[in-house]
Amino acid sequence: MADLKCSAENCIYNEACLCAKGDIMVGGRRACDCGETCCESFQQKREGADSFKSSVTHPSPTISIDCEAVKCIYNSNYKCHADHVDISGNQASSSRQTCCATFSER
Repeated sequence: MADLKCSAENCIYNEACLCAKGDIMVGGRRACDCGETCCESFQQKREGADSFKSSVTHPSPTISIDCEAVKCIYNSNYKCHADHVDISGNQASSSRQTCCATFSER
């Protein structure tokens, strides 16, 4: 489990830069830099939508991260093993506008 900070404020799971989803998927199978990754779990907040976030009652500072970015030094068997992960994407409206800022190529 990684310590996660998320700046994708438009995500339905984001609460005070923490994630209320419980686990996330970082995409970017062929990524060679952080800009080629994304948070596949991103879901844009919609005005007037229900306040449903997930089955997790409170956002947690630690989270399980599945990761497709096989060239990242923190990826081991499709799991992220970084101590701290930053997901960026302020003003994102889709998962492709987010990225794993912690990505570091092997």
